[in-house]
Amino acid sequence: MHNTTDQHDAIQTLIESHQSMKGALLPLLHAIQDKVGFIPSDSVGQIAKGLNLSRAEVHGVITYYHFFRSKAPGKHVVQICRAESCQACGADALLALAEKTLGCASHQTTSSGAVTLEPVYCLGLCASSPAIQVDDTLHARVSAEQLTHLLTQLEAA
Repeated sequence: MHNTTDQHDAIQTLIESHQSMKGALLPLLHAIQDKVGFIPSDSVGQIAKGLNLSRAEVHGVITYYHFFRSKAPGKHVVQICRAESCQACGADALLALAEKTLGCASHQTTSSGAVTLEPVYCLGLCASSPAIQVDDTLHARVSAEQLTHLLTQLEAA
């Protein structure tokens, strides 16, 4: 969704569908990110007004949770699990390799716009660590070679 008018309208529709829900902010933010791909910073006032909250409350929740993005992600999102099981099985080395291979830090997007790199805390594959997720596809027991191959493919696509 690239048009800001379309984004505004989609966000307004989501606000209206969540307004009567108790504790609507987090479910609404998830719904917006699912629909738009991120939480546009210019929508904070719209969200605050729709839920009768202050802009500071909305902004505080968006910035507190690393899951929420305030900028559009790259074409692909690579999530590397940083939970204890994955860390014990080499996730820190995978994250460092991903940063080096992509030339961008965690929570950043490559200069080509192809890949956004996100550390996450548990993908639910603890018995198959280390785990990553590329867009909606989970990968278990990921080796450095597998990660390099995946990242190279994403950058080339």
